[in-house]
Amino acid sequence: MIQFNQVSKRYPGGFEALKNLSFQIDAGELVFLAGHSGAGKSTLLKLIAGIDRPTAGSVVVNGQNLASISRGALPFLRRHIGLIFQDHKILFDRTVFDNVMLPLDIVGYDRREAARRARAALDKVGLLGREKLNPISLSGGEQQRLCIARAVVHRPSILLADEPTGNLDRAYALDIMELFKSFHQVGVTIVISAHDESLMADYGRRILRLNKGQFTQ
Repeated sequence: MIQFNQVSKRYPGGFEALKNLSFQIDAGELVFLAGHSGAGKSTLLKLIAGIDRPTAGSVVVNGQNLASISRGALPFLRRHIGLIFQDHKILFDRTVFDNVMLPLDIVGYDRREAARRARAALDKVGLLGREKLNPISLSGGEQQRLCIARAVVHRPSILLADEPTGNLDRAYALDIMELFKSFHQVGVTIVISAHDESLMADYGRRILRLNKGQFTQ
């Protein structure tokens, strides 16, 4: 469960990215964030992930108030959250397989179990036959699938995706959305920011629309 209670976020210099937001996302929901560039979508996702902290109000994720959680406790919280960023953050000095293994290596998973999970994640996104390649040889859609595999390899209960289809043509975008749908069907809570509302309409889920840091109808 994700809950925002009168949340505002102001950055140095006075820019207010979010203004007094209150809402709740229940466990197992698939929710879209809509809005123009700069509307506050990325900031909202960063607050859920604990990357940023609110200037005012409280953000509660899986029963934890992120406004008061210690920095040392954040890594434990993030084990339950999968993150997919706009800029991919792929490591091009590692293979596809090693990119997916990285989150499990960081938390000290048994190497054999980690490798099994990495292969299962790559199989889920259709990249199992390409695990030995350098990611630079992948297409844009395949690189996005790699990012999704890396985000779900530790089997998170919450998946956050920041414009995951923004640089893809519609066919690739629909393929990526079908992947998210498959994760949602097994109970993962998913929050996706996007600007293409026609894509959101295809999936008939709740849409939270942002404009200048506030919700609109």
